[in-house]
Amino acid sequence: MKKKYYSKYKNKKPQKIKTPVGSIDRLKIIFGVFIIATAVIVLRLFQLQIIEHGFYETLAEGQHELYEKLVPDRGEIYVQDPYAEDGLYAIASNQPRYLVYAEPKRIEDPEDAAERLSPLLNIEKDELIKKFSDPEDPYEPLKKRMSEMEVEAIQELDVKGIGYQEELWRYYPEAECTSHLTGFLGLVEDMQKGQYGLEGYFEDTLSGEPGYLQTEKDAGGRFLAIGDHMIEEAKDGDNLILTIDKNIQFAVCERLKESVEGHGAKEGSVIVIEPKTGAIKAHCNYPFYDPNKYSDVESIDVFMDSTVADQYEPGSVFKVITMAAGLDMGKVTPSSTYEDTGAVQIGNYTIRNSDGKSHGVVDMNTVLSESLNTGSIHVARLVGDEAFYQYVDKFGFGQTTGIPLAGENAGNIAGLGKLKDIYTATASYGQGITVTPIQLAMAFSAIANDGVLMKPYLVQEVHKGNGYVEKYQPEEVRQVMSSAAANTLSAMMVKVIDGGHATLAAVDGYFMAGKTGTAQIPKENGVGYDANRHKDTFVGFGPVSDPQFVVFVKIDEPKDVMWSAASTAPLFGDIAEYLVNYLQIPPDR
Repeated sequence: MKKKYYSKYKNKKPQKIKTPVGSIDRLKIIFGVFIIATAVIVLRLFQLQIIEHGFYETLAEGQHELYEKLVPDRGEIYVQDPYAEDGLYAIASNQPRYLVYAEPKRIEDPEDAAERLSPLLNIEKDELIKKFSDPEDPYEPLKKRMSEMEVEAIQELDVKGIGYQEELWRYYPEAECTSHLTGFLGLVEDMQKGQYGLEGYFEDTLSGEPGYLQTEKDAGGRFLAIGDHMIEEAKDGDNLILTIDKNIQFAVCERLKESVEGHGAKEGSVIVIEPKTGAIKAHCNYPFYDPNKYSDVESIDVFMDSTVADQYEPGSVFKVITMAAGLDMGKVTPSSTYEDTGAVQIGNYTIRNSDGKSHGVVDMNTVLSESLNTGSIHVARLVGDEAFYQYVDKFGFGQTTGIPLAGENAGNIAGLGKLKDIYTATASYGQGITVTPIQLAMAFSAIANDGVLMKPYLVQEVHKGNGYVEKYQPEEVRQVMSSAAANTLSAMMVKVIDGGHATLAAVDGYFMAGKTGTAQIPKENGVGYDANRHKDTFVGFGPVSDPQFVVFVKIDEPKDVMWSAASTAPLFGDIAEYLVNYLQIPPDR
């Protein structure tokens, strides 16, 4: 049987097994998918381990937060410094400081560690022992804002369980001198935020934009490396370049401090302006405070920037605005006269000169140089209630100037809008209305600038994080009086210093123009004025032939003098003398 079976198949050739065409295609597809999948995995691993290594390293440090905030660097603030290599000086910058912390569970001998660290941290030994003695405590902050040298001293002790972390802190190198200009970076609801001054006004610009990390987490709260994620990098804040001159700022603030303290006064303010551009060259209030230690102040009232926030009755310095209206309308000239009887009756009110005297027939030069209330009323009556109100408005009173500083007020000239003689009369010599120092400074700048009112120019450039520089230019607001009238008024104001009440404001070799103002302070009950309390003001400019600066000076409640001529006028003269020397302005006299 076996032979037979064998013989039956011995002559047959082997047959090839045929595979269907469809099966071959499926194998190729499977193989291709495998190759692609392998490539994707390799590429993904390359992306995770090489390209996005920093991202996942950050995630690993982020603990259990779904979003981790990336903090931008705050923009810095610079002023002009002609003696610096790049012409700039930072008055608000970011300085590296260190947070020193403990990991109590790693500290082997709490008592020994506390004894060694106490003098360097300036923390009582017993308090440190308490912080170090909890073996379950993974983290305990010890002290912030430590310098690199202090941290190095701690590191030399080689105490196990003590670490440090670098942090950027806001630093104000000029401290008190620029405090009201900068404001400070403080805490608002546990968030750092700019407050007062430039820090407050430009909070959004300086703070930048924080970044975020977003990724998926598993059920245990751990980040998934293979999940979807998004990273938004922080955008650093912009840098501000100011028109302020560092040297003028320092000189002005030092003189203001000496004057306020010398007169036993409550406070004082100074503004220095370049009249042709409106550029603020110095801006100072006293008492100062240290923005590096803003929480140490006795009262938050010291944070207020009086140059933009103080709304007060200006007194006789406002007679210049009244005379401007009369000259511009052609109602008076310097030689125009009136008879001064010493008093003016308006309804039930009798208004007298501040010296209580009658001066007979006098001209308009005398009205300013002797500061006669009756003369201002005479001019205001010639101008008329409505026109006078319009001039006061055109000069910028009753409205904010737009200076980029937090807390600016508008003052109040609403009484003039009633168009009644009594309101016009009292306002003509600076009572019954309120103004701010920056408004007065800009109004006098308009007179010095051929009658053109400028907008306060404080920020010269903004340097963006992407390298773009945004430049600002001087900005005209409007022509408030003719050039001829402004020049005539300037000459009249020279006589106020040369032979009037303000002789102590004179600077040898120069024609200076200015006007004093002594304003009594309303009583606290709102009825009448307190004869023993006054705010003294002087505003002047020079040299009159080509005005290079306007200086506003205010001293509140000096104790040793009764008139502005003895308080603010000498301070103006001191500052003006410094300016002509510093700016190398040749004499014009």
